[in-house]
Amino acid sequence: MTPFLEISGPHFHHDEHVLTLRGLNLAADTKFPYSPNVPTQESHHFFEGDKLSFVGRPFSLESADGHLARIKSWGFNVLRYLVTWEAVEHAGPDKYDDEYIDFTIAVLRKCKEHGFWVFMDPHQDVWSRFFGGSGAPLWTVYLAGFNPRNFLDTEAALVHNILPEPENFPAMIWSTNYHRLACFTLFTMFFGGREFTPNCIVDGVNIQDYLQDHFFNAMQYMARKIVEAGDLEDSCVIGWETLNEAHEGLIGHADVTIIPSTQHLRKGTCPTAFQAMITGMGFPATVDVFKFTSFGTRKIGTKLIDPAGTIAWVDPSYDDSRYGWKRDPGWKLGECIWAQQGIWDPITLACLIPDYFSQMKDGTKIDNASFLEIFFNPYFKKFLGSIRQVHKQAIIFIQPPVLAVPPVLKDENLSRIVYSPHFYDGLTLMNKSWNPYFNIDTIGFLRGRYLSPLLAIRVGEKAIRNCFCDQLVAIKKEGLENIGNTPCLLSEIGIPFDMDGKAAYDNGNYSSQIKAMDANNFALEGAMLNYTFWTYCATNSHKWGDGFNGEDVSVWSSDNMKESSDTASINSMSQLSLSPMNEIASGARAFVAFARPSPILTAGEPLGYSFDLRNITFTFDFQPFEKVGLSTLYIPDFHFKRNIEIEVSSGRTECKDQILSWWHEGLGIQKLRIKGSSETAFDEKSIIDEVCDFQCVVS
Repeated sequence: MTPFLEISGPHFHHDEHVLTLRGLNLAADTKFPYSPNVPTQESHHFFEGDKLSFVGRPFSLESADGHLARIKSWGFNVLRYLVTWEAVEHAGPDKYDDEYIDFTIAVLRKCKEHGFWVFMDPHQDVWSRFFGGSGAPLWTVYLAGFNPRNFLDTEAALVHNILPEPENFPAMIWSTNYHRLACFTLFTMFFGGREFTPNCIVDGVNIQDYLQDHFFNAMQYMARKIVEAGDLEDSCVIGWETLNEAHEGLIGHADVTIIPSTQHLRKGTCPTAFQAMITGMGFPATVDVFKFTSFGTRKIGTKLIDPAGTIAWVDPSYDDSRYGWKRDPGWKLGECIWAQQGIWDPITLACLIPDYFSQMKDGTKIDNASFLEIFFNPYFKKFLGSIRQVHKQAIIFIQPPVLAVPPVLKDENLSRIVYSPHFYDGLTLMNKSWNPYFNIDTIGFLRGRYLSPLLAIRVGEKAIRNCFCDQLVAIKKEGLENIGNTPCLLSEIGIPFDMDGKAAYDNGNYSSQIKAMDANNFALEGAMLNYTFWTYCATNSHKWGDGFNGEDVSVWSSDNMKESSDTASINSMSQLSLSPMNEIASGARAFVAFARPSPILTAGEPLGYSFDLRNITFTFDFQPFEKVGLSTLYIPDFHFKRNIEIEVSSGRTECKDQILSWWHEGLGIQKLRIKGSSETAFDEKSIIDEVCDFQCVVS
């Protein structure tokens, strides 16, 4: 591997070739500590947030070679490497965990040995583990004035392990925490504290600057250590992402007494921001309850939330000496910070300034677009400067809030920037089932392209697959238009494997998972996107999934390695095929759909590629840079081991160890077609026919 990855227009370039990056997120269980081991369903040691260790995530050094070799054999060449702020700075402000950083460097060296490019992902979900997600350390919760032990009664956050029956935690309900008191308060402070919580002063600075500076310093400290390692900068670790799934909090919220129209995910209790403030101070409120269905969310009733005097805020006598900061006397502990801004009166329970977050003090109106311009872009540029102070040529992967139109940066003359949005099929993810009959053009709906939501519905599996592709094309186009002529790497896309009540784990039928996986990959190919699939999890189990709020999205599970040899399923058959296929596919889920051929290094401009799973056929076209050149492609043995037919428009090919080398000749458009054989270790064609009763073409 030469020591530098270039960016030219919408492509990554390596060694005068266009490089296609395809990979995985490593890893879902990095969201919670290794010692003590506290997946989200575990309450023991949960609040011991200062004394813990993430050494051992994403897996041990002893097992690293096995995991990485497996991932490499699947044709992946890039890893989005998760690291949380908590893992680096959990003991308190400015106290960094060097043992964890040294361990991470050792794992990164293993990644380099196996030929992976890596970009670092400062990962968070709804701010912190103590809000039901992951990311920020416990001390940030106390800094904001919260008592996380009181979140159950106040519903300031729904936390998996404090509920009476963690095993019955509703699917994806954790993500509603973005609109609950704890999370929206911290994100509002993080991005807009100077404007919206001016009295929150700690060590002489506003909480916005205190939080951002400590986050930047922690990530910069880790980046510096990686650079100082001497053998990882640019040759393996190519850059950093800005922050996983950042959120605007309440910034731009037009009226705190109503649920905003932009809050499309409504599941379970859905308090307004004002109701969340009230219950956070121990007062009762009757809130709406929603259900997520195949047709979206609908209200199914109301529920009284009565904390009976329990408040989500720390007691006024809370001792700040625990972490050593000095809080300004104007910041009253034990009282809702939003009441202190005059938004509501805790005596009369009246809302006094419902539009507090819709404009700045100078009268500037705030909406989603202005949030990006006024609050997110300055954060992004500070993060960029902080990382590049130590990693000079770091690629910065910019990720705005989920499904937001990206910020306008094309005139900023920024170099080595990559747009890294996320996309999930919401119906499948939320309902944990594959619906082959209809789906929704989510991006089109969010962008206001339909006069009626009914017009956003797509009927039939062919239309659904093409709809996914159209949405990814639209996302990529938005990046080119707003951020500039730079690559797009979709840093998260994935499917749940515990569909239909985990039926596949009992009956071995993974046809729904394969259909969903194939539809997602079909869209990625049609949009010609670089991507990192969510996720790989070394500790995944059928019972608890990825160990995060009941999610089960890992493409690999050790429990799948233990399936009975007579399980009549596509998944188990792919695992039990003849050696060495069993080594490659063992433990993989829906492997038949994600082990796909793809260009790696192209001696020209890629024009299109696709894999027809049903007919085991791969096509690829490109416009060459030079008259003669060499392109390489990943061609999985699983589909193309025996009696394959290779047709090229010019030149010759050679296939070895799942890598196809193609020496083309001529300057005209070059075409490749590969047809697999059904004469594999089992009758692949007949099995795929059972789940692929359709033929799709990109619209």
